[in-house]
Amino acid sequence: MNELNAPLSRRAALRAAAAAALAPALALRAAAEVQAEETPPKGVARMKREAKALAPFVRSDLARRFLAAAEDALPTIPTRTLLRDPATRALLTEAEANKRDEAARKALQTVTLDEERYYDTKYGTPLAYARAVDLLAEVGKVPDVAGKRLLDFGYGTVGHLRLLAGLGAEVVGVDVDPFLTLLYSRPGDTGAVPASTAAKGRRAGRVTLVDGQWPADRATKDAVGGGFDAIVSKNTLKNGYLHPAQSVDKRMLVDLGVSDEAYVKALRDALKPGGVVLIYNLSPAPAKPGEPYKPWADGRCPFPREAWEKAGFAVVAFDVNDDKPAREMARLLKWDAPPTKMDVENDLFALYTVVRKK
Repeated sequence: MNELNAPLSRRAALRAAAAAALAPALALRAAAEVQAEETPPKGVARMKREAKALAPFVRSDLARRFLAAAEDALPTIPTRTLLRDPATRALLTEAEANKRDEAARKALQTVTLDEERYYDTKYGTPLAYARAVDLLAEVGKVPDVAGKRLLDFGYGTVGHLRLLAGLGAEVVGVDVDPFLTLLYSRPGDTGAVPASTAAKGRRAGRVTLVDGQWPADRATKDAVGGGFDAIVSKNTLKNGYLHPAQSVDKRMLVDLGVSDEAYVKALRDALKPGGVVLIYNLSPAPAKPGEPYKPWADGRCPFPREAWEKAGFAVVAFDVNDDKPAREMARLLKWDAPPTKMDVENDLFALYTVVRKK
């Protein structure tokens, strides 16, 4: 007699016996699923999850495609190593270390860098660039980046540059941090980026990274070039970094190497007619009485409206409050959860400025 022909009581008993036999396996499977839920993904896997979480938040088609490019424009990165000189704290590649004598090489310390560090560097997820992309599209009137030249001043990480390049942009990032030069020194870190499936027209892009002080250093300025459709700077061009209200360690500041007037003129000269500059700054609350001054808390545009107009720009938006969208993005990225535990409502503020070359 099979189970279907058995009396109801017999069928119930058979089901109970089968459930009891399967219970240990089901329990193990459930435990594995719980553990998977409790262990957050890292690196590319984490950014894919972040992109999906942010998708309902962004408003422009460009930002939606920027997030969708996370599915195929961010390659997995094997763990890599750098070497540190314990005396100077300077980081070296293996090729640089091999130029030293044997005793000096033995003294070097190994620094291991995983995929998470490769993309986040010191600044966190590249997906936090999504709000800036939305503003570039909506306020800057750049609905698509395919075939366009973009400059990121103080890029900080290659992740968002690859996403934009995956949409067909030619992206140039410039920074003065030697760590970035070492981190992104291997074949494939820069150069051609295949078109993402999210790209319109499936046009390939390119990432170029330039190390040096722009525009003060002539070689750096030449390497960056010009003819840009848009220049974006996120969390670098802050009033507190350029014009601190109190005396602080210079290592906490941004040194442009030129006057404010010369810098704004360099921005204008690097742009095509009609090109835009977007400055987007996320900042914490200012220091409380008795606490050390935080120059990074002053996220206002460091150049007054008059300076932009004098240089030949039309001011589209100036120090516009963006707190609400920034806080919504922060919650979706779980900045308010461990380990960060940011007080999003009281310790996160955002301002943006957009100007257009006449």
